[in-house]
Amino acid sequence: MNESWEFCTVYVTFSTEEEAKKITKQVVIERLAACANTIKGMDSVYIWKGEVEESSEIVSLFKTRKDKIETLTQRIKELHSYDTPCIVVWPIVSGNPDYLDWIRNSL
Repeated sequence: MNESWEFCTVYVTFSTEEEAKKITKQVVIERLAACANTIKGMDSVYIWKGEVEESSEIVSLFKTRKDKIETLTQRIKELHSYDTPCIVVWPIVSGNPDYLDWIRNSL
C-alpha cells in the first residue's frame, strides 16, 4: 500500500448509542479526531470465544490524521466497554482538498 497518505477514517463499533456518543465527544474534545459520524442500527454477526454471536451495534467513523492514530486508538481502548474493541484504520488516499484542510487545521 502507498504510505503517502496523511488522513484516515477510523472505524469503531460500540454496544450502545450512549457509549458511542460519550467516546466520540471525548476524543473530539481532546483533538484526537476532527469529527466523528455515528451510525445507528447495525447488526453484527461474529465469532467470540468460539461461538457465533449476533448483536446490534453502533458504528462511529472518526476522521483524523495519520499521526494521531496510535494515541486515538489507545484512548478509545481506555474508554471502551469491549475487551477487544473493533478499531480499524482506513487511509484516505484522496478527497475534497477543502475538507482535508479542515481536518488538518482542526487537530
